[in-house]
Amino acid sequence: MSLAARQLEERGIATVILGSAKDIVEYCGVPRFLFTDFPLGNPCGRPYDRDSQRRIMSGALGLLQEAKGPGTTVQTPDIWADGAAW
Repeated sequence: MSLAARQLEERGIATVILGSAKDIVEYCGVPRFLFTDFPLGNPCGRPYDRDSQRRIMSGALGLLQEAKGPGTTVQTPDIWADGAAW
């Protein structure tokens, strides 16, 4: 998705990537990235947790409007579970 976002941006279409693999996504050079420190495959929130999903989507839309320049990364405050283990 990161490489597709770069291609869309080159054609004038703004993008935001939501993801969990921060090092990989930033290495690809996406313009706007909303990082969630969640297990891979769950960048939009915990399953069936509509409140966290809404917060994450709201954060992505806010990032689309407010990013000051290319390479902007914002981390959500959400946590997957208490403790370091998922």
